[in-house]
Amino acid sequence: MTAAALVVAAPLAGTVVPMTEVPDPVFAASLVGAGVAVEPGPNAGSVEVVAPVTGRLLKVHPHAFIVLTPEGQGVLVHVGLDTVKLAGEPFTLHVMEGDEVTVGDRVVTVDLAAVRTAGLSPVSPVVVMDAAAETVPPVAAGRAVVAGEPLFRWPAEG
Repeated sequence: MTAAALVVAAPLAGTVVPMTEVPDPVFAASLVGAGVAVEPGPNAGSVEVVAPVTGRLLKVHPHAFIVLTPEGQGVLVHVGLDTVKLAGEPFTLHVMEGDEVTVGDRVVTVDLAAVRTAGLSPVSPVVVMDAAAETVPPVAAGRAVVAGEPLFRWPAEG
């Protein structure tokens, strides 16, 4: 009997972007792990970013967080690219490291207009940590997603 696939939900609303098209070489090459990204709409302002899986918050920064599932798999959400440079300014955390979260629970609120004004990309990678790129199934690039709805399954069933 094989373990059930992990369903990873969209942490924010937007359009699905394949990881290979993320304008960051570390994410594009799947060096952190495999996944996809979500590009918020061009008029998105203040946006709530939610937990993509159920588990415990292993790491929490204003711009990124990792949820560790009960099965021991880490899922990283990086809100925007190079947003660590903003020193937490347009972010409001609603959780702390060690907190338990359920899919769809609010983790952070971000002012995406401020991210764009700073000249940074709001594209947000969602990564299964240490997973090989080929373990994430192909996704429909350009598909619109709503926060909390399924984004992809890992590993790919086949």
